[in-house]
Amino acid sequence: MIPAMHVKIPVLNFPTTKQKRCRRPKYLYQARYSPEGTKGLLKDGGSKRRAAAEEMTKALDGKVEAFYYAFGEPDVFVIADVPDHASAAAFSLAVNASGAVQLKTTVLMTPEEMDAAAKKSVSYRAPGK
Repeated sequence: MIPAMHVKIPVLNFPTTKQKRCRRPKYLYQARYSPEGTKGLLKDGGSKRRAAAEEMTKALDGKVEAFYYAFGEPDVFVIADVPDHASAAAFSLAVNASGAVQLKTTVLMTPEEMDAAAKKSVSYRAPGK
């Protein structure tokens, strides 16, 4: 006779549609090409630059949600989600260090996050008052 074995099997809890899922931060990157960067864009083309941004973001465990060129300033708009502010800053530092692109990073918020901010009470005194 084989002795009975007691084995604990872990229960995996996957979020349901009613449960709140963790949202990764989203960032808006606005890029302006330097003259040298513009020469590189002319050589490589826009698709290769998008692929480079996607590759960098993937290496940071993130994803490019949107990538658009624009007339005027800035030259490029990118919306990406990455795990945290440090990853977003790493992306920005690498791009800006190249000298080919000047990158501005903006943290994006959902309407629900703005709702939560609006419900918080903060005391503020305006300058000179």
